[in-house]
Amino acid sequence: MKIRSIAFGMLRAPLHAPFKTALRTVHQVEDVVLIVASDDGRLGYGSAPATPAITGETHETIIETVRREIGPRLLGASVERLNELTHAVQASTAGNTSAKAAVEIALYDLHGQLRDAPIYQLLGGGKTRLMTDMTISVNDIAVMVEDAGRALEQGFEALKIKVGDDPAQDVERIKAIYALAQGRARIRLDANQGWTPEQAVRAIRSLEAEGVRLEWVEQPVGANDLDGMRQVKANVKTPVMADESAFGPREALNIINSGAADVINIKLMKTGGISNAIKVADISHVCGARCLIGCMLESSIGVAAAAHVAAAKSTEITMIDLDAPVLCAEDPVRSGVSFDRAEISISDAPGLGITEVGNLEMLDVRVG
Repeated sequence: MKIRSIAFGMLRAPLHAPFKTALRTVHQVEDVVLIVASDDGRLGYGSAPATPAITGETHETIIETVRREIGPRLLGASVERLNELTHAVQASTAGNTSAKAAVEIALYDLHGQLRDAPIYQLLGGGKTRLMTDMTISVNDIAVMVEDAGRALEQGFEALKIKVGDDPAQDVERIKAIYALAQGRARIRLDANQGWTPEQAVRAIRSLEAEGVRLEWVEQPVGANDLDGMRQVKANVKTPVMADESAFGPREALNIINSGAADVINIKLMKTGGISNAIKVADISHVCGARCLIGCMLESSIGVAAAAHVAAAKSTEITMIDLDAPVLCAEDPVRSGVSFDRAEISISDAPGLGITEVGNLEMLDVRVG
């Protein structure tokens, strides 16, 4: 089986409600979808959202990077030689991690079809049922409490609370949600780089003094402020998680060795795909750091790939934040991974098991 061509499309899926963080407000998922065709007619799917505030990429740059830099290196290559293909993807250009991730996801999908096995089995894993948290967008306190209550009613046992726009109000938001959820769900806090180190320490200590027990605080300060992250970690009891600070294996190793965080958030769009996500999980485990696997606000193509990684690396990845598909009003993708509120189930369908991608507008762009 050899790679014949790569086609491009745009997938759009409206959200139930606007998704708000300290960085942005989003009303719908918008993904570039790659369709990698083999010479025997099989199709591998990959996808990537535009998250310029995090990865620096737009839809246009994702498409152009694949069209000009990555795609031509893959034409005519054998799908069987997966390690060589992923190396070619990673060596094709600096940065552009979402573009690389979209290509890698499609390659793993095709390789799974070639081997007649789901991706998680190719990676040596066997866990097929995962439980995700639910993200509560930053908003007025009453709205956030209402959203949290709805998530609890739906069976979510972990809530990730978005904060970061006002430290004093953030403390009140968390206290109100904690009062509702205490004993019913674990509370996770994500500041999305919204605090200074001093603000983070004050806010977290205030919550600790009030008896609020957080599972962790995610990216409390700027992505490049590792000194600030170390300052926070050294002055609070609550574990600190690195997200935007931790892209690939090198950054993860530096963060762990420098004592800047207790937990690493793996996202395929940051690591550049599956191959580096596995490396980050292994490095973190060996170095004694915990791992969570998360996602951007993206379609269930990429989130399904992340679920396969989580299933394969369940010893190393012990926490799941893959709720993007359930934030959508509908999921236009049918695959071997189903998202039913807090529960994620993975079938034995080969590759990603994709049978339908709805809401897909094909673009007049291709490679090969």
